[in-house]
Amino acid sequence: MLRDILSGNFPDGGASFDPAQLAGAAGLPNDPASIAALMNQLRGAMSSAGDGINWDLALRRAEEKAAAGQEQVTPEQRAQFDQAFNIAALWLDEVIAISEITVVPSLITRRQWVAQSIPLWTQLAEPVATSIADTLTGALGDQLPEEMRGMLAQAMPMMRSLSGTLFAMQLGEVVGELATEVISGGDIGIPLLAEQHAALLPQNVMAFSEGLDVGPDQVQIYLAVRELAHARLFRHARWLRLHLISAIRSFAQGISVDAGKLEELASGFDPSNPEELRQAMVDGSLIPPKSEAQLAALAQLETMLALIEGWVNVVTAEATGRLPGSISIAEMVRRRRAAGGPAESAFATLVGLELRPRRQREAAAMWQAVTDAVGNDARDALWAHPDILPTSADLDDPASLVARLVAKASGVEPELDEVDQALEALLRGDGPERPLDPNDPPA
Repeated sequence: MLRDILSGNFPDGGASFDPAQLAGAAGLPNDPASIAALMNQLRGAMSSAGDGINWDLALRRAEEKAAAGQEQVTPEQRAQFDQAFNIAALWLDEVIAISEITVVPSLITRRQWVAQSIPLWTQLAEPVATSIADTLTGALGDQLPEEMRGMLAQAMPMMRSLSGTLFAMQLGEVVGELATEVISGGDIGIPLLAEQHAALLPQNVMAFSEGLDVGPDQVQIYLAVRELAHARLFRHARWLRLHLISAIRSFAQGISVDAGKLEELASGFDPSNPEELRQAMVDGSLIPPKSEAQLAALAQLETMLALIEGWVNVVTAEATGRLPGSISIAEMVRRRRAAGGPAESAFATLVGLELRPRRQREAAAMWQAVTDAVGNDARDALWAHPDILPTSADLDDPASLVARLVAKASGVEPELDEVDQALEALLRGDGPERPLDPNDPPA
């Protein structure tokens, strides 16, 4: 069927197939230019089938989407934002025990944000794309009659290439849309740009400022403080970037597609009404319930994202206390992060992961309690190693964490729990004596 469609040899003259329906079901634009590009890419995938995914398609589609209505950074904007970054660096120095980044902050366009962030997007999305391809090819193999199994070896690469091409174009659509929403490199919590790279998108910052009864200079300084705080944190905690990306990939690698539901949907699929397919893709009904390992990875990931966002919120609030409009800007940032945007929802559907931290408020409250109790230096020292970073239990009960930190600052030895006591006794050789066994070797 796919070969007939893409070659133009429709059995019924094409009456039963409309490429716009395929684009609509896949969440892609249905304008003539986009549809023509989609069909060309799918034809190319069939003629050069391979095992890998051509992520260049995602980059090109995202850049096209981001470049629509794009404005270049003007010299006046550059001067304004350079001043904002300089002020932000000075104010941050007063409230955090983390050194400056060594790379000069930059202003980037939407298209530049796409080009610089797409390597990480594809890295995060690849496990899901592979799972989809495996499920499609597996379902194809199960449905073929025995006498046609010999054709499977030839069909498999084509199906994998087709699914990979469609997925890459969907990812490009999502990332291109995200480029119209993000205001900085660290806006969504994960380190999308290169290490120590702090950046703002002036076009999107201006859109963010609209409707705020605050001067644009204050908005620029506030957002510059947030971005520098995020970049400095990842420079200070060198382990954090790899730790976070590994957690996301561990979660994504566990995602699978329910082949039974996919076959059920395909058997009753009406090409003239693709809404059923689109709805199944959006509501997640094709994805089985999360496994125990996935739930554990998701909980760890949500805690990590909340800790990052909460820390950035607390240090930004302290650093921008002298800005008259800081409270209003902070509230706008909070609402924006809580609500998210259509592109974030699309990414959650595509990769199965929400980017918004669920426990942001609890994390911010915990970091504030730690700051009030032991000061900025002791607070920031908790990022030195993952083993001493606050846990989900600390978000539930910040008082216990504060008590431990206060005791440590006072020189009081922390009280060991049963496991630590047993381990310490074992290391001292004070463990319970075991009766002699006649089979033991002589001392």
